[in-house]
Amino acid sequence: MKLLFDHNLSHRLLHALQSEYPDSQHVRNIGLAEASDEAIWRHAIQQGFTIITKDADFHQRSFLFGHPPKVVWIRCGNCSTAAIE
Repeated sequence: MKLLFDHNLSHRLLHALQSEYPDSQHVRNIGLAEASDEAIWRHAIQQGFTIITKDADFHQRSFLFGHPPKVVWIRCGNCSTAAIE
């Protein structure tokens, strides 16, 4: 599984989870840091990513459009990167 971390999650998660998810990316590393949710959604579909986010908008989008891509909505409020990892 390839994960695409949204801008609201730390890019450090890539390194921390590299052995489990080696082909994952963070939006800032692929030129999508300022991209709209729609652009990130399309990129995830085209490249076979699962979106990892703290943004409820992607969760809602998954109800409207289904999958792909799959969305993992992290709902832990303000927490450390280690806690998310």
